[in-house]
Amino acid sequence: MGRVPPTTTFDSLEIEYDDRVLSPRPWTALQAHWAAELLGEAPAGAVLELCAGAGQIGLLAISRQPRHLVCVDSSPVACDFARGNAVAAGLGELVDIRERPLEDAVAPDERFALVIADPPWVPRDETDRFPEDPLTAIDGGPDGLDVARSCVRVAAAHLLPGASILLQLGTREQASTLAGECPDLELLGLRDADGGVVVLLRPR
Repeated sequence: MGRVPPTTTFDSLEIEYDDRVLSPRPWTALQAHWAAELLGEAPAGAVLELCAGAGQIGLLAISRQPRHLVCVDSSPVACDFARGNAVAAGLGELVDIRERPLEDAVAPDERFALVIADPPWVPRDETDRFPEDPLTAIDGGPDGLDVARSCVRVAAAHLLPGASILLQLGTREQASTLAGECPDLELLGLRDADGGVVVLLRPR
C-alpha cells in the first residue's frame, strides 16, 4: 500500500498535499480572504489562479464567493492534489485545473474578474533557508521576482474591465520593485501577514 498523503486544515477547508508540493501555510489564507472581498464587487466572470499548487487559496476564495476558478500549475503532482481538493471541498464542478506553463495556460480571448498569483518569491541564494520545501516551489530567481513578473504579464493580458491582480510576495520591498516595473498597473494596497505580503494591483 502507498502512503496516505497528509491533510491539513486551511481555514475552513481540509487540504491534501505531500512533500512534492509546497505545504499550505496558514498565513496565506489572508490572500483568499482578500480575494473573496474583491469578488464581492468584481465584474461577473471567473477567477484565475496562477502557480496554484494544491489549490487551497483559490478554493478558499470561491468557497466564500462562488465563481468558476481556473487553477494553473506546471506540476502534475500539484494539479492532481488541486483536483482532489476541489472535489473534497464540494467545488469540483466550479474548478478547471490546467497543467501547463503560465504562458500557455490561458487562451488569448479569455478574460477574468480576478487573477490570484502565488509565485515562488524566495531569492535564489536564500532557498537553503527552507530545506523542507521543493526548490521549484520557492525559487524566485536572483531577486525572488522572476516568476512573479511572468505572472503579472499573463494576468495583465487577461483582465476584464474593473478586474484586479492579487499577488503574494515575500516583502514590501519586492512589491515596490515589481510595481515600479509595471507602469500600466497601479499598486492599490498591501496587506502584511506573518510570512509575507499580499499585493493588490489594477490597471491604471
